[in-house]
Amino acid sequence: MFGFLKDKLKSWLGKSKEEVKVAKAKTKKTEKKTKSKPKEDKKPAKEKKTEKRKRSKEELNQEREVTTKVMTDMSRENIEIKSPEEKTEEFITSAEEENEKSEEEKQETKKLGFFARLKNAFSYTLTQDKFEEMFSELEMLLLESNVALEVVEKIKKDLELKLVNKQLKKEKLEMEIKESLKTAIDDILLEPEDSIKTIKDFKKNSKEPFVALFFGINGAGKTTSIAKFAHLLQKSKLSVVLAAADTFRAASIEQIQIHADKLGVKLIKHNYGSDPSAVAFDAIKYAKQNNIDVVLIDTAGRMHTKENLLHEMEKIVRVTKPNLKIFVAEAVAGNDAIEQAKAFNEMIGIDGTILSKVDVDEKGGAIISISYVTKKPIFYIGTGQNYEDFELFNKKKFFERLGL
Repeated sequence: MFGFLKDKLKSWLGKSKEEVKVAKAKTKKTEKKTKSKPKEDKKPAKEKKTEKRKRSKEELNQEREVTTKVMTDMSRENIEIKSPEEKTEEFITSAEEENEKSEEEKQETKKLGFFARLKNAFSYTLTQDKFEEMFSELEMLLLESNVALEVVEKIKKDLELKLVNKQLKKEKLEMEIKESLKTAIDDILLEPEDSIKTIKDFKKNSKEPFVALFFGINGAGKTTSIAKFAHLLQKSKLSVVLAAADTFRAASIEQIQIHADKLGVKLIKHNYGSDPSAVAFDAIKYAKQNNIDVVLIDTAGRMHTKENLLHEMEKIVRVTKPNLKIFVAEAVAGNDAIEQAKAFNEMIGIDGTILSKVDVDEKGGAIISISYVTKKPIFYIGTGQNYEDFELFNKKKFFERLGL
């Protein structure tokens, strides 16, 4: 547009100058002819000269109007005619300023958080390429937080459906991504039923004791979690008996005996090396004879890679016919806890999980992954060393911990 107006202006200005020259030349020629003629022809010559001057003035006025109009239109559009040297210098200066600005923006971008960087980088429509770029960073964050790869893939698919090629307001992009991520995780997590309510409802319709069987590897906090659960039952006015079915690990019986003494509950135990199924059977028998509401059975910590030991767990399940099969794992165990949960669930079919040491877990990925691979809820989480540091898993609180 600028080139067109510039050329047009030059043509108009050039034409005006030429016409002015022609008009002046005609005027001079007329004046010479007038001077050379006799006096009697003076009056007609003056009249002709006046007419020519009038025409020249009219033509000049038209040219001035055209020129003024073009210049006014150009000024309205803020068009400025510059020489090639001026335009080159201005382009170089602009490029230098843009480079300096880009470097400043890059440095500022490095200081921003993950979601802030996304907010600055994306336009209103999140294309597939931009989504892949965004998710590559999110994927690393999830994997570093002990979220299993298959869970990451599931979250990616969910986000892709909700975000790609959708119209998003740039200022609300961070909120849109957070909400979509929250929804994807929310679909994985199951809200657990209150076990206390479940047990009380069971006791209303049955005189049999409610049996809960606990599984997990050594050191996962299984025995302590059983003691915390027993304390919670006592607070709810339910009677409890413990069964020391871990007859293999050294000092395991003494450990659970300490908790039984502190809680003031009965512990059923046999000698080390005894059949764990027999210990569990005797505990259930004792509960029936003494009208005990709940039987909590501790089992030996089995490595999930030992298939023969897992088969032993199957035998305990057949003998005790538990109402609840609970897997216990450390939240800080990461991917190991996920593999353990998967193995126990495939072998005996767990009903839910208790995660210990959640108070020292800054990542939270184990909760998401275990829920996904087992398709069962997280029942309780351990948040400290005391019996009171034991609470029903709550999705709302979990999302607050994640900042979602």
